[in-house]
Amino acid sequence: MSSTASSKTVTVSAKEGKKLFYMAMPFIALVFVFNYLPLYGWLYAFFDYKLGHKLFDSEFKGFFFFKMILSDPITVDEVKRIMSNTLGISFLSLLVQVLPLIFALFLVEMKFEPLKKVVQTLTTLPNFLSWPLVYAFAFSMFSESDGFINKLLIRLHIIDDPISFLVSSNHVWLTQTAYLAWKTIGWTAIIYIAAVTSIDNELYEAARIDGAGRFRIMWSITVPHLMPTFFVLMMLSVANFLNNGLDQYLVFQNAMNTDSIEVLDLYVYNVGIRNGMSGYNYSFATAVGILKSVVSIVLLFSVNYASKKVRGEGII
Repeated sequence: MSSTASSKTVTVSAKEGKKLFYMAMPFIALVFVFNYLPLYGWLYAFFDYKLGHKLFDSEFKGFFFFKMILSDPITVDEVKRIMSNTLGISFLSLLVQVLPLIFALFLVEMKFEPLKKVVQTLTTLPNFLSWPLVYAFAFSMFSESDGFINKLLIRLHIIDDPISFLVSSNHVWLTQTAYLAWKTIGWTAIIYIAAVTSIDNELYEAARIDGAGRFRIMWSITVPHLMPTFFVLMMLSVANFLNNGLDQYLVFQNAMNTDSIEVLDLYVYNVGIRNGMSGYNYSFATAVGILKSVVSIVLLFSVNYASKKVRGEGII
């Protein structure tokens, strides 16, 4: 059995191939159980399901809820608002994808090892904090009643009254993007730092002999070698363009900012779980989730196709 990757060909015997397949079986089983079996739940989108009743005792509605998403004026306006929030926040998140790359570049150039380790540790730790803890941190910093920032601005006589940073719909997209960037920048930078270690040191030595400075070496050697990693991460982000997640926006959601912070995943939760005890909400929310998955798959294959055309390689 043989497989080809770029210009390299890796050949393994049939016996080794079977051994590798059996080793992969537990992971294939896990993917099947946790990623494909739950797709059974998509059936709920085709029935008028009410909680407490059996699915197949519910009235079969076919594509009723899908048509509602696309044709009912009130629902269409609601979906437009949700999609605007989802696409806006996702687009801003894509823009800040370059920050971990820049951070890794400067971190690698830091020569004082103790300081380098401290900076890397402090910037990686937020990745392990849950979003409720991040909210607690944000509350201590930005709350109107007892937040550090409001107290500081008042003492400096910059403002007279405290600002409602958290209980406001103003700049929600920007603040949520900032929280996400702060939480993930150190963790994502680890991937770039690992990629830097694979660069041949002879390239750096040759550049130094030719008189290149640190920024010239960074720009001409390090950055081009990190571009494949950057594009792969960018493609994965585009594939998850509609998957903003739920935790972050659920903990930051309140009555004043719901219109601006309610992304697709949060909307499905609010409609399907919070309000699912009445009306068609549970089945409707499932239909919205299915459409989101379909659009995400289309985005993934589109970006993968574009990548193959531009760079000659993709991730699928």
